[in-house]
Amino acid sequence: MNIKKVNGTITCPNGFYASGVHAGLRYKRKDLGLIYSDRPASVAAVYTQNLFPAAPIGITRKSIEYSNTLQAVLVNSGCANACTGKKGEDDAYLMRSWCAEHLDLPDHLVAIASTGVIGEYLKMDRLKNGINQLTLGNTIEDGVDFGNAILTTDTVIKSSCYEVLINGKIVTIAGSAKGSGMIHPNMATMLGFVTTDATISSNHLQTLLKTVTDKTFNQITVDGDTSTNDMVLVMANGSVEHEELTENHPDWPNFTAAFQLVCEELAKKIARDGEGATKLIEVNVNGASNHSIANQIAKTIVGSNLVKTAVYGEDANWGRIIGAIGYSGIKGEFNQIDISINGVTVLFGSKPVDFDEEEAKTALKNEIIYIDVHLHAGDACGTAWGCDLTYDYVKINASYRT
Repeated sequence: MNIKKVNGTITCPNGFYASGVHAGLRYKRKDLGLIYSDRPASVAAVYTQNLFPAAPIGITRKSIEYSNTLQAVLVNSGCANACTGKKGEDDAYLMRSWCAEHLDLPDHLVAIASTGVIGEYLKMDRLKNGINQLTLGNTIEDGVDFGNAILTTDTVIKSSCYEVLINGKIVTIAGSAKGSGMIHPNMATMLGFVTTDATISSNHLQTLLKTVTDKTFNQITVDGDTSTNDMVLVMANGSVEHEELTENHPDWPNFTAAFQLVCEELAKKIARDGEGATKLIEVNVNGASNHSIANQIAKTIVGSNLVKTAVYGEDANWGRIIGAIGYSGIKGEFNQIDISINGVTVLFGSKPVDFDEEEAKTALKNEIIYIDVHLHAGDACGTAWGCDLTYDYVKINASYRT
């Protein structure tokens, strides 16, 4: 009752502004976005575990490490600025410096992020002109402009916003993300940005982000690829002056629940918008001996290309699900596994069940496919999200650079 979903974007928390413009990095689409806080904000971030992180990752790490505060995040699409050597690093520093100058901020209060084609250099003249076009607004439309500016092969913007009561005051948590391909996160995923007007230290925010990321962003997969540019970044500017949030605060459970709702909603929107996807797949694993095992099995199932293609073909091929469980890396004997697909039981006690194929095919026509697995080995559960694999995924990625 203390948490409410609202229609909003990253500009909804007090003191946050945004912008999105067409700088010419992409053809006829907004390609440069900005988030701005009217005061230094506590910050937390998680980054790609790819061994070839893009230049903006290192620059943003340094900005955050300088003072654990930020006031702005500049994001470009169309060019990842990854695997671009010293020139790419110099360009990233210059990108940060130009933004800081435009906003009259010290360089270390600006973070940067890039997304797009790997191995190409930023068009710096266009980028500079684009930065000079950025204006700050706090309307929902300004947040939508930012959401559009960070997209690549995405078909829709991805936003989420919730309100929660802290010490009797309304605190807002909002997020914006992009991601459609190269989605198989490890400690982070795609590009995700969360703003909140809550009062919380960077240390507590970082702990919360890591915990929630493992339950949300790290539990989605589209194609098994982890990008060089993945990042999730959170800013909390303390505009709502309540007692500082810590694990001992009476409203900490409410805040963490609302924060997780924002991240989970963004994660599910990314999975649903997988390149060429027609369906969202949610895998729920129950009866595991611990949550780590449940999460691992759930993500293995939802990441199986054979499961994904079966869902696209509306084929209740439960053998592909049990096969994924078998190669998930989990040790132990599982002799009592139950599996159902959108409520149709296809395996019970690890034995095949006579089910109506037409009923199952009809169930698989839904836009959301729920695969429920019970291991009967404990009380822990886990969930993962993904999408079906279609002909269009191949078409999109076969001509990505053109």
